[in-house]
Amino acid sequence: MAQMSADVSLILPAFNEAATIANTIQEAIAYFHSRGLCLEIIVAADGTDGTRELAQKMAAKNPLLRVIGDPGRLGKGRAVRQGVALASGVIIGYADADNKVPVTEFDKIQPWFSAGCDVVIGSRALERSEILRRQPLYRRLGARIFAMAMQNITGLRCVADTQCGFKFYRKDAARRIFGAQRIDGYMFDVEVLALAESLGYRIKEVPIQWRDDGDSRLQLVRGNVRNAIDLFRIRASLRAISPALEAASADR
Repeated sequence: MAQMSADVSLILPAFNEAATIANTIQEAIAYFHSRGLCLEIIVAADGTDGTRELAQKMAAKNPLLRVIGDPGRLGKGRAVRQGVALASGVIIGYADADNKVPVTEFDKIQPWFSAGCDVVIGSRALERSEILRRQPLYRRLGARIFAMAMQNITGLRCVADTQCGFKFYRKDAARRIFGAQRIDGYMFDVEVLALAESLGYRIKEVPIQWRDDGDSRLQLVRGNVRNAIDLFRIRASLRAISPALEAASADR
């Protein structure tokens, strides 16, 4: 039997989120049901803390839910890329499994697709963004330094906040962008936006409500070195595939 298309495919990349994943799934199902939208959830759960197993138990009782993942930590970019390849939704997006952005903020996202946008992303950096709990000062300063370095290395200047984990795409745009996406780590957000910009897709950044969860698992030194390497990889890959991207954009 052919799989029916959903209105929205929501990918939840998760690593060690056993304490939060069930509540996030339940909130998403309740919200999209209340809006009359057909939902598909894809949990991409790496790790061995039980997140994937818990999601699989929920999936056994709910056909809206699919679960993928690996015991090793293979990267958020890889998880989202795999989820996009499986997604059937007219709109395909992803959100943090720990609910940093309430799923109800999709109310701000959806109208922009009706207005003709191809990529609509949540932002913490706009004037009307509502930050309920700020990051520590050292992380905010680090984010500013990162933004300057990212813009100088990749040339991506079309958005103020590349790293907010609340992004949605038209299906055809998602398939084309993530078909070219290669970064497995956190810098995949920069890569997909740079690809979208290069392909000529219309990107809209909207203010959202966000709260810091105090996550201390990020490795500041090793993580920043790895991120810098990935930014240079993105610049090199964009230069290498630029002719193909221009041809693809011309065919749209």
